[in-house]
Amino acid sequence: MTKNPAFWLRCESKDFERRAALTPSTAKNLIDLGFDIFVERDEQRIFKDSEYEAQGCTLVPHDSWASAPLSIPIIGLKDLPISSEPLQHTHIYFGHCYKNQTGWDSLLRRFYSGGGTLYDLEFLEDAQTRRRVAAFGFHAGFAGAAIGALAYASQQKDEVLGKLKPYDNEGEMIDAVKSALLGGNGQSMKVLVIGALGRCGSGAISLFKKIGVDEANIIEWDMAETAKGGPFQEILDVDIFVNCIYLREKIPPFLTKSFIETAGEGRRLKVVVDVSCDTTNPFNPLPIYSVNTTFTKPTAPVDISSALSPLHVVSIDHTPSFLPREASEQFSQSLLPALKQFPERGYVNTWVEAEKLFKEKVVKALAIS
Repeated sequence: MTKNPAFWLRCESKDFERRAALTPSTAKNLIDLGFDIFVERDEQRIFKDSEYEAQGCTLVPHDSWASAPLSIPIIGLKDLPISSEPLQHTHIYFGHCYKNQTGWDSLLRRFYSGGGTLYDLEFLEDAQTRRRVAAFGFHAGFAGAAIGALAYASQQKDEVLGKLKPYDNEGEMIDAVKSALLGGNGQSMKVLVIGALGRCGSGAISLFKKIGVDEANIIEWDMAETAKGGPFQEILDVDIFVNCIYLREKIPPFLTKSFIETAGEGRRLKVVVDVSCDTTNPFNPLPIYSVNTTFTKPTAPVDISSALSPLHVVSIDHTPSFLPREASEQFSQSLLPALKQFPERGYVNTWVEAEKLFKEKVVKALAIS
């Protein structure tokens, strides 16, 4: 199909996932460098097909990546549809299979069977700084905190937060959150963010400030504050708790059901927002829930005594989709320098190290099959 370097942007199969790993502007940047960019038609994506076409991309049928030439890397964001079919292509996306998540070994065996390769976006790192090349962290925390505030506002009215819809821009979302809160702002709320020094935590803090939460009521914790080990009474003493940590190993739980029930009606906490969403990770520090929530049902009740006031969890694993255009532009621009060099042209260590990690994980998956 092409002799030029190329990428194939696949559609996202996850409901309400409107983000894109390549935006029209970043696609144009690559095209100007001699890349061919193929874009699957997709009505769900925040960017219209015509926006890509106007920048010189080649539009291809919806969900047709399986028939793409094996020489073209397939780029996306979220999970591939569940299947047992071998994966033959090179894929670039968030595989969510390197930390023993549910189904991790099955997915890696699909790559092994087909001879394909996974470059997991979560583990693309700059060779010098060892920092991730690109992340949705800021917008994940920002949007997650917004959803938490909306859930809290619903509780104040003895309601349960209903179906969410993405917003076209940040201003529109902030106005909507303020409008939902009693008094038109979050001044009366008290919140705690764990992981406050990271991208995700800084996003959550930014949102709370923009909706009017008093800075004295925004408690910022990171590794130093959690070093003593949980569960933590301080979490029960706020209205909204936002978990933004990057989980690397087993740690004492931040909250447990028994800890919550022991506190009884002395608990102030109303909403837990688990932006980290390590739901199926065996080391999940929030073993108070077991399912991911969705944009259709954004909260889930914690199963505690009915005599206690309700406690709801937000565990949506793609919160940046609440602001899909802005989140996509920021992420794609960050990823662009690495994509320009794919696979071995000056950015060699990023891609080589990511492939090395993939192969190590495949060996582990085969060992337990």
